[in-house]
Amino acid sequence: MTRGSYHHGDLKAVILAQAATLVAERGADGVSLRELARAAGVSHAAPAHHFTDRRGVFTALAAQGWRMLAAALGESRPEFLDAALAYVRFAVDHPGHYEVMFDRSLVDPDNPELVAAQTEAGAELAAGVGTLDDARAREDPQAAGLAAWSLVHGFAMLWLNEAIDTDADAVYTARRVARMLFTPGPVGDADRG
Repeated sequence: MTRGSYHHGDLKAVILAQAATLVAERGADGVSLRELARAAGVSHAAPAHHFTDRRGVFTALAAQGWRMLAAALGESRPEFLDAALAYVRFAVDHPGHYEVMFDRSLVDPDNPELVAAQTEAGAELAAGVGTLDDARAREDPQAAGLAAWSLVHGFAMLWLNEAIDTDADAVYTARRVARMLFTPGPVGDADRG
């Protein structure tokens, strides 16, 4: 977008989309309000009207990410494996959001919009874990939730940081890993997808 080409009314959405793209490309440290304004084709002061500062941009981006994750998890049920794969798919498809969502140094952790979005996503993750047919998970749903979140988050971070082989399909690989720990039976060709 060039200066002068910005003429619609949703500058906030444009800035957030640009921030997500830049964070995914080079990390949050390399993103400034001035650069976001330049990419949106507006004055360097325009983003401050919506976000105040860089921390405001990242807080809004994280809240948006948590809402998107909650929606993806909500649409994925009825089984835990579906929710686990939706989580990994979200992380792989939205790396800019994902990075900011888990870096508390970038955001205002007490922001009400962010807290509400995190709570919504947490409830959706818990609902997915609640579908596990495992006596241990029913006895201690809090530990089961933490175990499930650790699995999908850890896998997503390993994938995004290319600490594991990323030549395979992320969702297929995550399915194999999740089935290893959370569902009985062998993993075979029927699990591809």
